[in-house]
Amino acid sequence: MKPNNPILQKSRRAKPSAPISPGKTGVVEAIAACQEKKAEGITLLQLDSASSGFTDYFVICSGSNPRQIQAICDEVEQRLSKDGLCPTHVEGYNQAEWVLLDYVDFVVHIFSENARKFYDLERLWKSAKRVDVSELKARTLKAKKPEKQRSALLRTKSSAGQKSRKAIRAQKP
Repeated sequence: MKPNNPILQKSRRAKPSAPISPGKTGVVEAIAACQEKKAEGITLLQLDSASSGFTDYFVICSGSNPRQIQAICDEVEQRLSKDGLCPTHVEGYNQAEWVLLDYVDFVVHIFSENARKFYDLERLWKSAKRVDVSELKARTLKAKKPEKQRSALLRTKSSAGQKSRKAIRAQKP
């Protein structure tokens, strides 16, 4: 039986091969949103595809009180909605002990300090690779850079072509 939800129908293997996936840029934006709202202990785990078939990354962070946890959640949702990403599922927002935002390619976990110590996701997913946030940002920027360089090169060539045409016209008697 096939699910009616088009998001669930997507095969994880049928992803188009692009230089940077929307998931990675979404992860970078989610981390930036957490940092802006002063989340503590931000950790990024890249899950092994063999052990986890449901997502690629976990963004894990903590807030010091329920209002801060909800503010972090709101900021993540707001920033990612600007990029056209909406969570497929949100869990725990009202209780604000452990808020989960599921974006399919990545999941954002926002914990209270006590809940984070109790559930200890980093230990449960110890097979996952810890990714340095700055490393992921660098990879994301590097993947976007060739496109920017190509457009800059085209602008340079076209402006150089215009200059040479002007110089040729100026030389004509």
